[in-house]
Amino acid sequence: MAPAPLSDFVQMVCESLAPLGDLAVRRMFGGYGLYCDGLFFAIVADEVLYFKADEGNRADYEALGLRPFKPSSAKSSGDKPITLAYYPPPESALDEPEELMLWARPALAAAARATALKGARKTKPAREPV
Repeated sequence: MAPAPLSDFVQMVCESLAPLGDLAVRRMFGGYGLYCDGLFFAIVADEVLYFKADEGNRADYEALGLRPFKPSSAKSSGDKPITLAYYPPPESALDEPEELMLWARPALAAAARATALKGARKTKPAREPV
């Protein structure tokens, strides 16, 4: 069975983000995960684009009053909604490819930092000879 085609919105987002690098889209959580050069840097859920954020770019989103992604079905163990570190760019960025790239590049950098941090955590310190 062939996979369902991407929504028009996801296709538009991918076309706009193509200058970033090698893009891939995977269906997940009822939406889509966007990867660039193997880095998971964006989510599309309910036809809304969200970019990865961390200490390097979160303040830019918060300064504009943009709110993080909260999956509708995900709850923490305390029945509180889970908030993910992905924020929507301003609506104007979806109409202006240059502006969208100003939000996408820091998200890609955040994804690279997260991947490097995960790799550092997995690396065990070398054992001292006994």
